[in-house]
Amino acid sequence: MASPTGTQRAVRWYPPAYDIRVETVPVPQIIDPDDAIVKIKLAGLCGSDLHIYRGHEDVDGDLTCGHELIGEVVALGSSFHPNAVGRPELYSTLRVGDKVVSPFTVSCGECHFCRIGFTCRCIHSCLFGIPTLPGGQAQYARIPKAGGTLFSLSALSAASLASGKPGIADVAESSLLLLADILPTGVFAALQVLQHPKISPLLARTAYPFSSFVPNGTVSDAVSAPLQREDRILTIAVVGLGPVGVCATVSLLDMLSTLEANDNMEFRVLAVDPNESRRSKMEAVYAAIDAKDRGSGPLIVTDIQEGKSIANDWTNGAGCNAVLEVVGNNSALTLAYDLVRPFGLISSVGVHQEPPMPFTGREVYNKNVSFDFGRCPVRAMFPIALGILLKRQDVFGSIGEKASLIEKIVSFDEAASVYEQFDKGQCGKVLFDPWL
Repeated sequence: MASPTGTQRAVRWYPPAYDIRVETVPVPQIIDPDDAIVKIKLAGLCGSDLHIYRGHEDVDGDLTCGHELIGEVVALGSSFHPNAVGRPELYSTLRVGDKVVSPFTVSCGECHFCRIGFTCRCIHSCLFGIPTLPGGQAQYARIPKAGGTLFSLSALSAASLASGKPGIADVAESSLLLLADILPTGVFAALQVLQHPKISPLLARTAYPFSSFVPNGTVSDAVSAPLQREDRILTIAVVGLGPVGVCATVSLLDMLSTLEANDNMEFRVLAVDPNESRRSKMEAVYAAIDAKDRGSGPLIVTDIQEGKSIANDWTNGAGCNAVLEVVGNNSALTLAYDLVRPFGLISSVGVHQEPPMPFTGREVYNKNVSFDFGRCPVRAMFPIALGILLKRQDVFGSIGEKASLIEKIVSFDEAASVYEQFDKGQCGKVLFDPWL
């Protein structure tokens, strides 16, 4: 199936830093049989884009920006046909005209890492928006390994219509772009905490190490004192309340409210950011969520110093059981380390740059702190993230309202100014419409 030809407009970055231009470049073409060409409906500006924008990624070549996109398939490589067997389903079902969302990295769906769910570490993994793979802030994009990478929104929409139940056909199109990165990343940050063995004693109501797997032949756990009520109060902090931090907090509250309803779990959450406008956004988002969907545990939105004081008061000086760090710099990591208790957990999904980590091996050893760092496997997180997206249209479905995560949709003509505003914390989540 032939690709569109000619030229397109794209948002381009030039080294060394802060140089954004809107230029005319060739429309991408099918290179590999597994490729798809997508006509982009909306593209996102993400906090991770700022690392390249600021010159922090050691990139020395110009590039087409962006790694969040939704759009329509306009061309497919020869691997896509009804008789494609033994391969990911989309190779036999994806069609020209289908609406799709792309994760921010390529994943084949066929290697060990994809099969086990660690899709961000696919052996073919490649990030959109680098010199070797043009990004989504353009009118068209080439998607490698598209049968393993893309999500078919058309298929999901048809399934929801056939079932007669509310589903993806009923949500705001702009909110679907959040599935490309920031909502799954927020889900990932929260899930890493709630699935961690250091949290299992609170969930299982059983002292470590008997709260999860133990070897056969274990004599007895009778020496363990029973957990008291205060031992089972789960205290979690979220450090950073930009768009990903909001997604992480909303996702965390959704999961905690389920644990409260099903297992009588008590919880309390600190949401910490030094920026007043981001704190105000988080407060408005929290107020918009139906009380039954956020649980009865308190959420306090606060600055750094007050956050430390509250964590200390809540836990009699012990600290938080876990901290979600969604900023990606050393000051945020230092705060996370200060907030977490001994034998606690830090789930870090921020994209960290140099210099090295702000604590020593001795400090980590002396506190028994566990760290989960790294990129979100968006393709694996998609079902959970989609469920939260469908439920939380009160936050994700609107644009420009007090409680909206998405602040505005703009044309490429505003790209340079929007990048500058976003870099300075003067605006929140912004989407580009390439055709305005």
